[in-house]
Amino acid sequence: MKAVRFHAHGGPDVLRYEDVPEPIPGSGEALIRVRACALNHLDLWQRRGMEKVTIALPHISGADVAGEVVSSPDGEFAPGRRVMLQPGISCARCIACLDGRDNECKSYDVLGYRSNGGYAEFVKVPVQNLIAIPDAIGFVEAAAFPLVFLTAWHMLITRARLRAGEDVLVLGAGSGVGQAAIQIAWRHGARVFATAGTDAKLAKARQLGAYEVVNHTTEDVPKRVREFTGGRGVDIVVEHVGTATWDRSLKCLVRGGRLVTCGATTGHEAQIDLRALFGRQLSLLGSYMGRKGELLRAAPFFFAGELRSVVDRTFPLSEAAEAHRHLESRQQFGKVVLVV
Repeated sequence: MKAVRFHAHGGPDVLRYEDVPEPIPGSGEALIRVRACALNHLDLWQRRGMEKVTIALPHISGADVAGEVVSSPDGEFAPGRRVMLQPGISCARCIACLDGRDNECKSYDVLGYRSNGGYAEFVKVPVQNLIAIPDAIGFVEAAAFPLVFLTAWHMLITRARLRAGEDVLVLGAGSGVGQAAIQIAWRHGARVFATAGTDAKLAKARQLGAYEVVNHTTEDVPKRVREFTGGRGVDIVVEHVGTATWDRSLKCLVRGGRLVTCGATTGHEAQIDLRALFGRQLSLLGSYMGRKGELLRAAPFFFAGELRSVVDRTFPLSEAAEAHRHLESRQQFGKVVLVV
C-alpha cells in the first residue's frame, strides 16, 4: 500500500510517500480502507521530535480517520461499511476502561501516536473504535470531526461542567479545538466569546456562534472581555495555547471561574500567583482527549447537522508535506485533511 512515513525527525521534507506493507489485523482488530485523514498538531510534534518521547521509526502518523471497513472480527461491521474512528486506544479491561473512563487507562494511546495511523491507504484498529457514519456524511467531514470535538466536549461538558447561561471564552477560534468548542458551548446554551488573529477568522467565529470576538494580536483580551461582561469576566476559559496566553486567560476569569486546558502549542511553562488562585477561588482543570462515550454522545449532533466539522483545505496523501507546511503557517481556520 501507499503511505506517508518519516524515517527521521525534522521538517516537512522528512515525510516520504512510499510503498509499505499492508497492516495485518490481529485478534479483535478491524482493517479499514482510509478515505480521509485529518491533521492535528500532534502530527507536527511527532515529526519534529518530542522531548522524552521515543517513537519507533519509520512511523505513520494520523489520528483522525474516516473510511470503509475491509474486515472486522466476527463480521460485526460488514465490508464496505462507512465509518469514522474513535482516535483513543485503550485496553478495554482495566478499572478505568470498565468504568467508562478509557482516556485514563494506563495504556491509553492515540491512533498514530505510538501505533501507525491514517496517513496510509489502510489502517488497523480495535473493532470498538469503529463508529458507523450515515451515507450523507462525507469522508472528509467525518475525518475532521472525532479528535477535536471529543477533546472540546470533554473539556467543556465533563471537566468544566458547563451550564446553560454561562459565559465562555474560547482562545484560538481558528484551531480545530477552538471551532469545536465554540459550537459545543453555543449548542449548550452558553454565551461565547472567541479570539483569533485576523478579521477573517473572527468573522468565521461569529458564524459558528461566537457572540463577541477579540483580535488577540491588536487588542487587550482581558480588557475587552471585561467590557463584554460588564466588568464581571467569564465563567470558563478554553485554553490550549499555553505560555503565550496563560496570564491573560487567568485575568479573564470571574471570581470562582474555571480554566480548562488541553494543550500548550506555544510552550508548557506557566506561572500563577497562588494568592489569586485561592483568593479568587479559581479552578484549573487539565483535560486530555476524551472518552469514547462522549464521542458517541457528540456524534448524533454531527449526523443531524447540529455540530459541523469545519474543513479549511484538503490535500492528496502524496502532498502530506505541503499539508504540514500549511498547518504550521497558522493561516488555517478549521481542519486540514488528507484525501486518500
